[in-house]
Amino acid sequence: MIRARCEVLSNRRSGAYHSLTLVAPDIAEQAKPGQFVEIGIPEGRSILLRRPFSIHQASRRGGWAGTLEIVFDAVGPGTDWLAGAKPHDMLDVIGPLGRPFSYPAEQTICLLIGGGYGAAPLYFLAEELRARDKLVHMILGARSHDRVFKPIEGKRLVSSLIISTEDGSMGEPGRVTDLMPQLVERTGAQVVYACGPNPMLRAISAFCLERGIPCQVAVEEMMACGLGVCWTCAVPMLAQDGSGWWNVRACVEGPVFNGARIWWDVWLGDEGELGEDEEPFDELDGADEPEVADAWQR
Repeated sequence: MIRARCEVLSNRRSGAYHSLTLVAPDIAEQAKPGQFVEIGIPEGRSILLRRPFSIHQASRRGGWAGTLEIVFDAVGPGTDWLAGAKPHDMLDVIGPLGRPFSYPAEQTICLLIGGGYGAAPLYFLAEELRARDKLVHMILGARSHDRVFKPIEGKRLVSSLIISTEDGSMGEPGRVTDLMPQLVERTGAQVVYACGPNPMLRAISAFCLERGIPCQVAVEEMMACGLGVCWTCAVPMLAQDGSGWWNVRACVEGPVFNGARIWWDVWLGDEGELGEDEEPFDELDGADEPEVADAWQR
């Protein structure tokens, strides 16, 4: 973990969202897909806690070497302030934090599923999977066309891309969970990775469990400190042998978990499935390896 003063390189709109690029060479060098950073709010404001943001891209080579990109929606005082950050502003950043995605040890066909800007970490993941000679397919979902996350870039990265919107304004009408069965069958997907609102992740995990498909999900939780101290981001995790359960911290043991091991009924209760770009990860107003552990490598 590194704490650094990072210069804002750019802050631009990306559809309905904001895309912020930071000069953060040390953090970018260590970052892995699925991890996040915490950004501090300047003194003199009523906001005390840092804000967590998934890492969308970490560039180590080329013209963008040493930079880190995050994506967020301005939905509260913390992200409203960050949306106004200007080039050359300096931000207090801690990272990379959390447990990243694991890569398949043998399986080669990967399906990535993202809801809204929750899909941001999947682009970093897609690049790493391709570098390991994996075949990558993707489903992107959102409420409307302006909230579909970087579809052109997604199409460039993967072998096939399907888009769904709840209002039918882009791609197929419906939700990603409606398209998942047909795409798994068509592509022969052997592993699934998912990022987005927790009810969506719950449905994807249940689908994969029924079919014996290894599934990793990056959960969304209120990570007040990001360092594992406050325990506000507890997630109930089932024991591998079914003998019990315990709470783990999304900020330390996660945010990436085996979807089959999360005790969704206890964690979310009767919470219904939300739209695919709700419950933002970045606004606040260790578990054992899963039964399919041999499928993954760090």
